[in-house]
Amino acid sequence: MNTPNNKRRKETRDKISKVFITLLQTKEITEISVTDICKLAKINRSTFYVNYLDIYDLADKIGQELERDVFSLYQEERETNHNSNDFLKLFKHIKENQIFYKTYFKLKMDQNLITQEYDYHLSKELYDDKYIDYHMEFFKAGLNAIIKKWLDNGCQESPEEIESILKSEYANKKNVKNET
Repeated sequence: MNTPNNKRRKETRDKISKVFITLLQTKEITEISVTDICKLAKINRSTFYVNYLDIYDLADKIGQELERDVFSLYQEERETNHNSNDFLKLFKHIKENQIFYKTYFKLKMDQNLITQEYDYHLSKELYDDKYIDYHMEFFKAGLNAIIKKWLDNGCQESPEEIESILKSEYANKKNVKNET
């Protein structure tokens, strides 16, 4: 294995990703060209194409990297087949990686982010299984909306405060369920 070349390739990919993410904060993906990235990253177009097929391939790779990071947050739970409903891990990760999550949402890659950690057991306890698919969609959309709003506000609230907002929604459902 040629370690110096692998290190150089990783550094080049990181540089390309950083430039792309920076550009995405002020432009839509359709407004960004390979030429723009190459100029700002100070690389040749051929270097870009050695690493990525096009802008969309680069966007996909960035999204996959973030999904791997999120997936690894819950690796132990996955291995033990236990869901702790610990969204605090996710919220801390978001606060530490705001620019990546903003990019992820801007690229509209957020459809699979939450489904990985969805707690089916809790849902069966609180909701009629007949309509579980509707609840899942509602939950994902609501959680994504909370995360987007939090990111738009610069993550001013603590991860603990955001987790509290989410848990209060389930607490209210548990109280209603117990009253009936």
